[in-house]
Amino acid sequence: MVKYLALFNFGSDAIRRFVASPSDRTAVVKELVESVEGRLECYYWMFGQYDGMAVIEMPDAHTTAALSLAILSSGAFTSFETHELIAASDLISIAKRARGIAYQPPGGWQANRPSDTSRGVNPVPRRPR
Repeated sequence: MVKYLALFNFGSDAIRRFVASPSDRTAVVKELVESVEGRLECYYWMFGQYDGMAVIEMPDAHTTAALSLAILSSGAFTSFETHELIAASDLISIAKRARGIAYQPPGGWQANRPSDTSRGVNPVPRRPR
């Protein structure tokens, strides 16, 4: 299962309907996520740039994309975005893997990457003799 952070903003009509007839949205979100074999870890409303967030575990990216399309097509949200979450414990292996990948940016050499010169990738230019 892959863990995602979903950030969203409700449209004014959805907020107006909620205020007129409050309901337990956590139960609705949980049922929706479980209907596609996912799991709701947490669901919060919040202040700031977004109206709320949820952390969900999903079987795969295609299921997550389908769920996102279904949610957006409801018209209740003005924005809905998902971000895959990566456990901090995975960062060391990710960094080690990145160290072994050579990338040449468009236009040439990229300086100031310590691992580059030690691995022979993008070596420091030498002065002509």
